[in-house]
Amino acid sequence: MAPASGLLPSFASPASFPSSLLYCSKDKKPRSFAVAPIHTFLPRRVFALLVISVLCLVAGLGGIAFTAANLRRPPRTITVFRCGRAEDSLRTYRSKSLVADGLIARPKILGFVGVQTGFSSADRRGALRSTWFPANPESLMSLEQSTGLAFRFVIGRTKDQKKTADLKKEDGEYHDFMFIDVEEEYARLPYKTLAFFKAAFDLFDAEFYVKADDDIYLRPDRLATLLAKDRSHRRTYIGCMKKGPIITNPKLKWYESSGHLLGNEYFIHAYGPIYALSREVVASLAEARNDSLRMFDNEDVTIGSWMLAMNINHEDNRALCDPKCTPSSIAVWDMPRCSGLCNPVNHMKELHNINMCSQSPTLPPEDDM
Repeated sequence: MAPASGLLPSFASPASFPSSLLYCSKDKKPRSFAVAPIHTFLPRRVFALLVISVLCLVAGLGGIAFTAANLRRPPRTITVFRCGRAEDSLRTYRSKSLVADGLIARPKILGFVGVQTGFSSADRRGALRSTWFPANPESLMSLEQSTGLAFRFVIGRTKDQKKTADLKKEDGEYHDFMFIDVEEEYARLPYKTLAFFKAAFDLFDAEFYVKADDDIYLRPDRLATLLAKDRSHRRTYIGCMKKGPIITNPKLKWYESSGHLLGNEYFIHAYGPIYALSREVVASLAEARNDSLRMFDNEDVTIGSWMLAMNINHEDNRALCDPKCTPSSIAVWDMPRCSGLCNPVNHMKELHNINMCSQSPTLPPEDDM
């Protein structure tokens, strides 16, 4: 009995069956079936499957390799260079555009200069940026590379949201602040100064840490020359030294409420507008508990009392308190009339336009040395 039409196995060749199987019936013409030869049909299917399998294998291995590489690679995040709640906004800004691995967490430098400022001193900061203080991140880094000195404006915090927002906007433009965790208040300047030295020590590995006010005219190149001098004392306190009678009248400026602990005259200490402490001195302050140090009303007296308790060398340098620009002046301010420049915003710019202030050589002529 012949099979019904269409039941011929597709994988068989015509030669493998009797000729009668190629007819639907004996009274009709032969009918052929399209049968794929074994030597063409089967290899093509196998070849296609092999190609797909290889592609899937390659894709899988590539995915595994990509995942492994990303697991080994540090995540690309914005590094915030801070210690506690203290932050260096310049390095935080630079980490957004540079590979964070290229930024050292605690860079080694000659000196870190913290210019103390307040929320109401935007005009002073503007005057400094238009004179001796670098006006953009690139200039800050260039000055650091040429002198070994890093400069930042140092400021605490406030509960005033508008002041905070204004400062954030300013920092977004200049990126030249060190934010420290202390309430910004004039009556608490000794606490701010201690917080500054602690934060600066944790964020920078410097030979010296310099506290400066935002109302002095400074020559960074000459300051670097001063700090780079060879010294036999590892614990050094550099400043324009003074001493004088203690003010015990509450109605007078520079009143000292703890004057009874000091006697009639202050011990020797540096004027407040600018002074420098060596690394070993600041390391001791950084380790001290905040409530373990005596705080006086005046910041310069407070620092002087701490220095008196340590085995340090007082280095008096009058170039740090020059009332006018000279071939050797480092810091210029209106001593003794003002504790800084009188009318600093205008005076700062006037001094900068004087060649002796801004254009004179770093070192004085040999005849003046």
